[in-house]
Amino acid sequence: MKNKIEKAKKNSNKFWADFKKFIAKGNVLDLAVAVVIATAFNAIVNGLVDYIITPFITYMTSGVSIHEWEYVLREEVVNAEGVVEVTKISIQYGLWIQTIVDFIIIALSIFIAVRIIRNLQRKLREDELREKEEKEKKAKAEAEAKAKAEAEEKEREIARKEAERQEMLSDINAQADILKEIRDILKESK
Repeated sequence: MKNKIEKAKKNSNKFWADFKKFIAKGNVLDLAVAVVIATAFNAIVNGLVDYIITPFITYMTSGVSIHEWEYVLREEVVNAEGVVEVTKISIQYGLWIQTIVDFIIIALSIFIAVRIIRNLQRKLREDELREKEEKEKKAKAEAEAKAKAEAEEKEREIARKEAERQEMLSDINAQADILKEIRDILKESK
């Protein structure tokens, strides 16, 4: 029994750890944010349609709301007591047109939002590429400057060694001249 309880606790801890991993994933959080934003966006679009576009259309159609546009197939029949005996059957094309208007506005709004986001992303990528190219140019210029400085240092070192060699040859020639004089003096003294 004790073993089953420990196993249940272990499974429970693993379940919550897995759930925490699942929730912490970027995709789940992105989806949650998208749902919240879509809900708010839907409210904005509905407000635009209901409070701005529909009243404008109603005004243009002499006070008949787009919601009221319909083609009646069968009129409603009401008896003397006010009870509906035959229900009205109508094609409510105004509501359908309203749905189409809603769709077009939502599609246009999403298109504009996506276009703005893509333009911003493109500009960010261009800026990143420009920065990368500038860094590469700077690194290349620094490498060239370093290589040039190393080459100049190598040339100076070669020149210094040549100067030392020339000085040593000069010293050797001077010593050779002294030795010749000593030899000549020794020859004369014999």
